[in-house]
Amino acid sequence: MSSETQGPEAPGKAAGTAAGQAVTGDGAVPGDLEMTRLLWPFMLASAVGLVPFTIYSTFLVPIAHAADGGVAALGQLRGLGGLAALAVGTALAPLIDRVRRERAAAGGLAVLAASAALGASGDFLMLAAFCLLVGAGTAVLNPALTAAAADRFDNDAAAGRAATLVTATQSLTALLAAPLVALPALLWGWQGDLWAVAVISSVLALYFLLRGRRGRDTDGGTAKSADRVEKPGYLESFRLLGALPGVVPLLLVAMLRTAAFMGYLAYLAAFYDERFGLGPETFAVVWTLSGASFFLGNLFAGRLLSADRTRISGEHLMALALLVALSALVGVFLTGSLFLALPLTALVGAGHATVAACVTTLLVRRCGSLRGTALSVNAAGMSFGVFLGAGLGGVGLSLGGYPGTAVVLGGLTLVALVLARMVTRSAPPPTTV
Repeated sequence: MSSETQGPEAPGKAAGTAAGQAVTGDGAVPGDLEMTRLLWPFMLASAVGLVPFTIYSTFLVPIAHAADGGVAALGQLRGLGGLAALAVGTALAPLIDRVRRERAAAGGLAVLAASAALGASGDFLMLAAFCLLVGAGTAVLNPALTAAAADRFDNDAAAGRAATLVTATQSLTALLAAPLVALPALLWGWQGDLWAVAVISSVLALYFLLRGRRGRDTDGGTAKSADRVEKPGYLESFRLLGALPGVVPLLLVAMLRTAAFMGYLAYLAAFYDERFGLGPETFAVVWTLSGASFFLGNLFAGRLLSADRTRISGEHLMALALLVALSALVGVFLTGSLFLALPLTALVGAGHATVAACVTTLLVRRCGSLRGTALSVNAAGMSFGVFLGAGLGGVGLSLGGYPGTAVVLGGLTLVALVLARMVTRSAPPPTTV
C-alpha cells in the first residue's frame, strides 16, 4: 500500500488495532456473511437512523391532524432536519475523529431516542424539535457508524467494503421501511412506532456506550499509548483533509450526485403521472424498482471494489457510473415509451448507487485517520445536495418542463463527471509487492 493512500493513517490504525479491531493481516477480505456477523450492530443502528423520518413521511396526514396543523406546514418542518444535519455535520466533523466512534454513535442514538419521544407527543412545537433533533442525531450517527465499521479492518479493501455494507443497509432500509413501519402502526398507531424507535435507539445507545467502555478497559497500556497520539486541532483537521489528494473534488462529486438524484426523485412521480398516466398505486412499483436498483448497485459495487483483483479502479468505476447515470437520467425525461423509461429508471438508481459506493470507499481509503471527519463532511454536503437538487430541478421544470429538469439535473451530473476526472488524476500510482 502506498503512503499516498494511507495519508495520516498510522495513528488511527494503531488505535484501532489496539481496540481489538478485526484485522486481516494477510490482506484477505472476509465474505459478506462474515462481515455481517462482525458488523451487525453497526448495520442495525444505521437502519434505525432512517426510520424516524420514514414514519414522519408515511403518516404525515394523521400527524398533521394530531398537531392541528396543515400538511404543507408539517411537511416544511421536515426541511429543518436537513438544515440541522448540514450545520451539525459540518460543525462536529473533526470531533468524529477525536472521540471513540462507539461513543459518538451512542450519542447520536440517544438524540434519536429523545427526538422520537418528543415527536410521539403530536404537539406542533415538539414535532419541530423532532425534525431538528433527527437531523442532528443522524449527522453524527451515520459517519460514526461508517467510520467505526471501516476501522474494524486493517486493510483498505476490507475497510472500504465494511463501510459500503453499512451504506447498503441504509439503502435497503429506505426501500423496506415504509411497509415495515405501516404494519406495526395497524396495532399501535404512528405514536407507537415512534415510541418503539425511542426504545430501540436507547438500547442500542447503551450497547455502544458499554462497548466503548469495554474497549477502553480491555486495551491496557497499548490503547492508552494510542490514545496519547497527538491529534490535529479543530481547524487543522479541515486543513489536513483539504490537503489530501483528490478529497475535495470527491466530496463535491458526492454533493452534486446527491443533488441530481434527489432532484430527479422529487419529480419522478409527477413525471410518470403526466407522461404515462401512472397513479400513486401503480407508481409504487416504479419506486420499488428504483429503490431495489439503488440497493443492488450499492451492494455489488462495494463488493467489486473490495475484490482482491479487480480490472477497474474505484476512480474509473465512479466516472463510468456517472456517465451511465447522466445518460439514463436524461433519457428518462425525454422518452415517450414506458417500456424504455422503466429500464432507464433502474439504470439511474444503479448508476447513482455505484457512485455512492465509490465515494464512500475512496474516502475511507484516502483519508486514513481523518476518515471520520471526511465522512461527516460528506454527509453534510449530501444534506445540502438534497435541497439544491429539489430547488434547481423545480427551476428547470418551471422554465422548460421535464426537458428543462433533465438539462439542469444532467448539468449537475456533468459537473460531477468533470470533478471525477480530477479525482482519477489524483489517484496514487499502483504499488507492486
